[in-house]
Amino acid sequence: MKSIFSGFSDFLINLSGGNTALLAVFAGIIVMLLTSLGAFLAIFSKRTSNKGTEVSLAFAAGVMIVASFTSLILPGIEYAGKFYPVALGIILGIFIVYLIEKNVPHEHIIKGFEGNEEYKSKIKTAWLLVLTVVIHNLPEGLAVGTAVAFDPKLGMLTTLAIGIQDIPEGTVVALPLAIITGKRLKAIVFGVLSGFSELVMVVAGAVFFKYFSLLLPYGLGFAGGAMLYVTIKEMIPEIYKEQENEILITLSFFVGFFVMLFLDSSLM
Repeated sequence: MKSIFSGFSDFLINLSGGNTALLAVFAGIIVMLLTSLGAFLAIFSKRTSNKGTEVSLAFAAGVMIVASFTSLILPGIEYAGKFYPVALGIILGIFIVYLIEKNVPHEHIIKGFEGNEEYKSKIKTAWLLVLTVVIHNLPEGLAVGTAVAFDPKLGMLTTLAIGIQDIPEGTVVALPLAIITGKRLKAIVFGVLSGFSELVMVVAGAVFFKYFSLLLPYGLGFAGGAMLYVTIKEMIPEIYKEQENEILITLSFFVGFFVMLFLDSSLM
């Protein structure tokens, strides 16, 4: 597995010719395709399952917790040689996502509606679910883009990690949409578009921090903090809300945790 990933990673890095923006496009396409793959799997399901949703989100949460530290926060501290730039970035990342979450209406699959109540009756549930995934995808895309700007190999590792957890996330958004709208193709299109929003953030983050490299420690901290906030505030309460399947959910979380830890320790 190590040689396959390393070979593919080196191929893309060489293909980009050292162009950070082009490598970011490659990385963004990968995460978008994996999100789309997850959305495509919704075709083969006839109903949504809270159990399946919780297990999938738990796996994704495990990946994101580890990636926040090993791919973003700790490399940022090492790069800066000090703690405070990354700490400030973490605080800003948490604060910005908090503002987005509080002001942009969105619908959790298990937890339900969250945001400004006046929009609840004005926006269809399908769009509220899409907005939820976009809120999740923005920090993930920024994480990949910032990592690509920091170090190409680390960027590709982060791409793989985010891409793996994007597969169940793509299914989680597309399947409820298919059931709500009764149109599976429309749900898949929404899933692909949510992946496209991630691609945009990958490229934007990589280009910005390539040209403003002095801000990289802040950017790595920002992306790490944003991912941690989404994981701890949004995903973990969602998966444990029903207080059922707790052992299975916890096991799924640690599977994701160890998968990312293995990738980080073995593929670099």
